[in-house]
Amino acid sequence: MSLNNFSSDVSRETEDRLKHYLRLLEKWQVKINLVSPQTMGNAWERHFVDSMQLSEVLPKDVKVVFDFGSGGGFPGLVLAIMNPDKEFHMVESDQKKCTFMRTVSRETRAENATIHNSRIETVSRETKPDLIMARALASLNKLLEYSSDWIGMNPDLRLLFPKGERYEEEIQEAKQCWNFSFEEVESVTGGQSSILILSNVSSK
Repeated sequence: MSLNNFSSDVSRETEDRLKHYLRLLEKWQVKINLVSPQTMGNAWERHFVDSMQLSEVLPKDVKVVFDFGSGGGFPGLVLAIMNPDKEFHMVESDQKKCTFMRTVSRETRAENATIHNSRIETVSRETKPDLIMARALASLNKLLEYSSDWIGMNPDLRLLFPKGERYEEEIQEAKQCWNFSFEEVESVTGGQSSILILSNVSSK
């Protein structure tokens, strides 16, 4: 699947940078478990395309994005390469994964990417995001707990979470503790997966 399935504005240079990222993933995965080994045979679609599709639903006015539990850089580092006008902060507690992401950031010239080797609970609260995202990290309720400090700071904060087939159950569970509006976008890479975009979030 080509990048151009998502946007006619994607340049060949951007595609080349993402393909270089893929080569680095294949090289480093041999020594560091960056992603599930079972997904490496189809890593382009499973990790890159799955991350790239989020660029289409990023609100245009968002300038600062936090990506919680970035792992090998998905989706935040992929989106940083695709969106040089936005500032991306990857929060990851695993030092080796952070070293990998810094290498990718340097070699793909993603100057708008900042890597934080930190747990979410202890990362600096000085930077205030316009949007928080996370992929395959935790339940919706837990993700909202992780985001609670920033929700309190910014009533206009939006949250973007790709979710699997249980997303409706997760919404109902989260609504027991949180008020929020949400938009649901069908994922291009998973038959029963969706991308949830939350706004107007507050605790009950």
